Parts: sequence; structure tokens; C-alpha cells
Amino acid sequence: MRLRDEEIRPFGRGADDGHRPHRPPVSANVIERACNQSDRRAANRQLCDCIGTVADMTLNRSDQRQAARFFSDPQRAQDMRTSDRASDEAFWTRYRSFGDTAEAMCG
Repeated sequence: MRLRDEEIRPFGRGADDGHRPHRPPVSANVIERACNQSDRRAANRQLCDCIGTVADMTLNRSDQRQAARFFSDPQRAQDMRTSDRASDEAFWTRYRSFGDTAEAMCG
């Protein structure tokens, strides 16, 4: 039995035929979900998707969960930013890097 190319490559066409492979469907990460559920006027699906993509590139899952809480509780972000704990300061450095990258990539 001979399989067709589509059966061999379940995620779509491959680089050998000049097309980029399709990504399998994935669920939104916690940052993207929090962004979409927020009541911020500037939030829209396209922006939230971009922010979620940047989060996947720059933050680990634990950091993403922490950052997602900021959407519903902005005071938590302020408390973290002003904390003297070394772990909070390290998180804030990573979070600022995420924010700078998101601003550059997502507008």
C-alpha cells in the first residue's frame, strides 16, 4: 500500500515542495486568554494572539501564569515590581523583556 504525501506529513505540505508546513492547531496560552478576556479597549484577537506568541517565545509557563494574573489584578504587577525579593526582581526583569519584545513586535 502506497501512502500519499498528505498522509505522510500530517501537518500539511513540507519545505521540499516550496510551502511552509502548517502548524497543528493549539490552544491559546494563558497570556493570550487573559488578554482576550480583559476589558482593555485596545485588546483584540489579533493583538492578543501576537502577545501570546511573544509570551511563548520569551517566558516559561510559570512566568506566563504569573503575568496573566496582571490582566485581572494590576495591583499585583505593582506589588511585584516594587518587591525586594530576589525572585520577584528576577521575574520582573524577564517580564520587562517580554513587554519590550511584545511592544516591538505587536505594536
